[in-house]
Amino acid sequence: MENGSGIAPRSASRQVGRGIALSATGLRKSFDNGLVCALAGADLEVPAGERVAVTGPTGCGKTTLLSILGLLDGFDEGEVRIDGRPSAGIRSPERWRAENVGIVFQLHHLLPHLTAAENVGVPLVGRGLPRSAVRRMVDGAIGRVGLTHRATTLASRLSGGERQLAAVARAVVGTPRLLLADEPTGSVDSATGARIVQLILDFSAATGATVVLVTHEEAVARRLDRVVVMRDGLIADAGRRAPS
Repeated sequence: MENGSGIAPRSASRQVGRGIALSATGLRKSFDNGLVCALAGADLEVPAGERVAVTGPTGCGKTTLLSILGLLDGFDEGEVRIDGRPSAGIRSPERWRAENVGIVFQLHHLLPHLTAAENVGVPLVGRGLPRSAVRRMVDGAIGRVGLTHRATTLASRLSGGERQLAAVARAVVGTPRLLLADEPTGSVDSATGARIVQLILDFSAATGATVVLVTHEEAVARRLDRVVVMRDGLIADAGRRAPS
């Protein structure tokens, strides 16, 4: 049941198993015919419902790891398990992502010829939902990020901060079990960035969604449950999990 904000009510949140448990073992990934090594045997475990920040220098493999965990990209060696099952057993990664994953990119990736509301509703296309339900979900997600007054504005006419807020609404509109964010505050001012992180944390708190967030910003990383540090394609520090 929704509460008008586009997400499940807090009283129904944190259900056992609501989030997605992820594990990566020995992940290796190279580009340019092996000339560029992005991952050199990375291992990572993320329990269901945990909010993890992944940090490290540019080029250390953060975005590649995020893409693999979300089944956006393949890998050369190793294994990814989702809720304990090998990702190789998922017949349709595209459908799995559509049903389970919300993604916030550093650059919003909105469609400029669509309105803010139309962009937010894109993940709901093809789900067979009644039009009234889609509108209610979109209105709730847009309201949650504070863009109700800009819902009918073309994405091309939104400010940079508004576009990123719309991207957050798009990521959470379907109440995903896994929320991936790649430098979501990297292209906005500090106030908007803080607001975006709070929206992500609030969404996870309300729904139990697992969060993996890539960031260069130490202040952002510290707000999550655990900070993982990458270096040279490996997990250099897996961090400490917050007490449950």
